[in-house]
Amino acid sequence: MTNSRLRPIALALAMTLLSGCGLISFRLPVSVCPPVENYSRQFQAQAADELALLPPKSAIEEMMKDYSMLRAQLRACS
Repeated sequence: MTNSRLRPIALALAMTLLSGCGLISFRLPVSVCPPVENYSRQFQAQAADELALLPPKSAIEEMMKDYSMLRAQLRACS
């Protein structure tokens, strides 16, 4: 391939590669994480007492484990 044919190919390749550098990035002005509800100690104690009344491995107990993990993730997100 001659030098005169390589130059346009090289230029097109360079332009293609450099076009990705001009992309505009943006940031959202507000947090996209929903707020984590704060529960009083009394309310948390009541929930723990009620949870203790459930049979072992109940569906609600498993759901509460998931909810606990979700709350930890939301706190990390904020």
